[in-house]
Amino acid sequence: MAIRLPSSIQTPAYVIDVAKLRANLETAAHVREASGAKVLLATKSFAMPAVFPVMAEYLDGTTASGLYEAKLAKETFAPDDASKEVHVYSPAYTDEEFAVLEGVADHVYFNSAKQLAKYGPAAKARGQHVALRINPGYSNATLGGELYDPCAPGSRFGEVASELAGVDWDLVDTLHAHALCESMADGSVGLIEKIAADFGEYVQKVSSVNFGGGHFLNKPGYEVAGLIGALKAFQDRFGVQAYLEPGGGLVVDAGYLVSTVVDTHRNGVDLAILDASASCHMPDVLEVPYTPRIVGAGSPGAKAHDVVLGGKTCMTGDVIGSYSFDEKLKPGDRLIFEDMAQYSFVKNNTFNGAPLPDLGVLWEDGRYELIKSFGYEDFAYRLG
Repeated sequence: MAIRLPSSIQTPAYVIDVAKLRANLETAAHVREASGAKVLLATKSFAMPAVFPVMAEYLDGTTASGLYEAKLAKETFAPDDASKEVHVYSPAYTDEEFAVLEGVADHVYFNSAKQLAKYGPAAKARGQHVALRINPGYSNATLGGELYDPCAPGSRFGEVASELAGVDWDLVDTLHAHALCESMADGSVGLIEKIAADFGEYVQKVSSVNFGGGHFLNKPGYEVAGLIGALKAFQDRFGVQAYLEPGGGLVVDAGYLVSTVVDTHRNGVDLAILDASASCHMPDVLEVPYTPRIVGAGSPGAKAHDVVLGGKTCMTGDVIGSYSFDEKLKPGDRLIFEDMAQYSFVKNNTFNGAPLPDLGVLWEDGRYELIKSFGYEDFAYRLG
């Protein structure tokens, strides 16, 4: 895979590739146009205002996982376009958070019948659309097992089916069912069919249904036609507006983490210490876990020189993975980690005082724009 990045990029740096981002967004636009569904960006996985104007060309708005994400979307996604919607969900709101959401979110999602009863009437009174999240009991998370399965046993997400008969459905505009994670089309279609088969009586009480995120639209092999057909059939049957809220599915393979080898070492195996860290800069590598792809690298044994890559923190487990390269790595070598737009910089941290990577954009004309760099002051500020 050939990736042309300017050698002037200071590392570590997250870089968003706008050409690849736009190609992903074209898929979302096709789904919107062919199915009639609305598509939102889930900002929990990706939130870089520098490219929000590009994303706003293709999407209907955003969906947030809390007050601050909702405020960011309101202020930066498409602040001058009233047609762009801001949705917000939280497992539980505080009184203070709910009060501030007036004027910020157009659609407010409640996690339970209890939260709906507490805040739903006030949300309706101030003109917001009200949604109730259900737990459909449909597990199709293909990443991370129960860690990322919204319908895992004991999950705190969504009202259970046995409680839905007692809900005041006059308060509810939207039924919400988020049950997927990096799912292919069979998972997306399966969820839609599950809601139609098991929750149809409640679908008939609302005006829209949000099938959540986890639809991995741009993953090779995802059958977009199957998703479109299922969305159209569902909307035709129930006369409702369908929504999707993908996050990673919109930015998959559209960004990189550029890193430099700081030093090499040997302890039974060859080791390379990078200025990028798994624990600080790509936490999903440890949480899922998985081994990220690197441009020009192979799996152990595939190329001439095997090496284990790790960050320069003091955590023993800050290991990115085992790889092989055509040449032995040396200090100053640059490595490009692929698929680093989703769940990377939105989850990073400054453990050990590790510097946060720069945020940059590779525009379609090949121009690199540094959006933000971070220093000691950012580390100290976070510690008070």
